Amino acid sequence: MANATNTFRPEIRFLFGDEERTLRDIDPQMTVLDYIRLTERKSGTKEGCAEGDCGACTVVLGEPDGNGGMAYRTVNACIQFVPTLDGKQLLTVEHLKSKDGSLHPVQQAMVETHGSQCGFCTPGFVMSLYQLWLDGGEDDRGAINDALAGNLCRCTGYGPIIDAARKAGGVAAGDAVEQKRRADVAARLSSMIKDAGTLAIEHAAGRYYAPRTSDELASLLVAHPDATVLAGGTDVGLWVTKMLKRLDPITYIGDVADMKSVYETDDALIIGAGVTYSRAHDALGRVAADIGELVRRIGSRQIRNAGTVGGNIANGSPIGDTPPALIALGAKIVLRMGDVRREVALEDFFITYGKQDRVAGEFVESVIVPKPKSGLVFKAYKISKRFDQDITAVLGAFAIKVVDGKVAEFRAAFGGMAGTPMRAKKCEAALIGQAWDEASLNAAQLALSKDFAPMTDMRASKEYRMLVAQNLLTKLFIETNAPEVATRLVGKEAAHV
Repeated sequence: MANATNTFRPEIRFLFGDEERTLRDIDPQMTVLDYIRLTERKSGTKEGCAEGDCGACTVVLGEPDGNGGMAYRTVNACIQFVPTLDGKQLLTVEHLKSKDGSLHPVQQAMVETHGSQCGFCTPGFVMSLYQLWLDGGEDDRGAINDALAGNLCRCTGYGPIIDAARKAGGVAAGDAVEQKRRADVAARLSSMIKDAGTLAIEHAAGRYYAPRTSDELASLLVAHPDATVLAGGTDVGLWVTKMLKRLDPITYIGDVADMKSVYETDDALIIGAGVTYSRAHDALGRVAADIGELVRRIGSRQIRNAGTVGGNIANGSPIGDTPPALIALGAKIVLRMGDVRREVALEDFFITYGKQDRVAGEFVESVIVPKPKSGLVFKAYKISKRFDQDITAVLGAFAIKVVDGKVAEFRAAFGGMAGTPMRAKKCEAALIGQAWDEASLNAAQLALSKDFAPMTDMRASKEYRMLVAQNLLTKLFIETNAPEVATRLVGKEAAHV
């Protein structure tokens, strides 16, 4: 392991706007929102929910893109910890105004379209629009909606804000001034953290480590097997802001360069555990269109920009949208402890609610997603009360291959139906080798009641969950069967409405 030569440093280095910041002796659990408001005394960024739902705290983070430029993304400041700013540029609404006092095009567009009502949510909207502007702008209504889905306006003022997005436009891709600005910022950040070693904060309130290689991470977790592994903070942040937990130590994987890559082989997609949903989205969409769309509906853009595929798996949520889909595809994960790695089928990783096949000091290093073989059809369906930014009530994912009218292969996995994401093996057995017809569909639906005993909670009753899961099989049948069969079944179902 390469940790023997590793060096440690006790200070956080980042840019606040264009100004350099070096922070020492800071509580590693201080949120970026509290830092902005209480230390920097910039009050534009608001606290609405303190759990990453409302978007009032939206800020823009920039970091070197590896090609001499900068990549910018929106995040929720309320659930990000200050040490995660290390090596990045933090931009708030106060940074948008020009030195001569003139407004940024995004701000000016908000004024001209009357996009602000009570004003509490406005800075968050402005920052989401600013990030959209940095990416070149957008005129498509769906794309604008997607960019703004994580910003809630309780005055129902979305129309003028959408108009502002269109009016503001975006920076041109080849804009020489903007490209030079980004190159200058990237160079400054790179020089600030060059050869800086692992960030190691020793504070009375707790310890925080941010290794830069997976070897360093492995060594740290062997030395501190009880550490909380922090990725995007979309769950862990709430442990602090809502449950008031003290976490000691914290080991952050967001700066581990070799765990932030996505690459393809002939038959699989390999996703590092530090890869965010946003970065994984396109690659997963190439594996199967439905999983790409599923990822697009996970949380908001701010959440997808922070949350990671590996973190979602390691947390072991009973719903955790991506695991059922990955299980249906036959995904595996690579677990590492020290220098020892082992591959585990994702379906076997989840043992029971809150318990996974992972010992202290071991971490998820990567996810291996097989590409569907010829003839295999993949479908995934997310059912939630709201279409955007809502936790799933039931999620069904299916991989099916039909040859000469018979089901040759079938894998079905569900979220929200048990204490863990789980395959429906009795349902699978009821279909494999059978004709893909209504009789087999009914048998598979009946088998689901033997696979699962769902619970009732605030999102859905157990009866609703079972009925929805069975109906998702009907949806699969309609979408994968011959048109005349599907038409007949749709007519039959309609007659019972």
